[in-house]
Amino acid sequence: MYTNNMETKRTRTSKGSFRAVRRDTKVSTVEKKYGVDLGVRSDMKLGNYLSKQGYSSLSSMLRNKK
Repeated sequence: MYTNNMETKRTRTSKGSFRAVRRDTKVSTVEKKYGVDLGVRSDMKLGNYLSKQGYSSLSSMLRNKK
């Protein structure tokens, strides 16, 4: 399940939230970084995957995958 103490090197905005991940990031990068298997081609763009699966963001997808 999703944990609040997930290690990350992502920077935060001045309001304290994480900066958005670019939607043209490849799925393979996300799979390696977060240790998930999304079950799609590794060269698919993250934005296309999120739209196709109905997720609004990477964070919401990770909460449901872990």
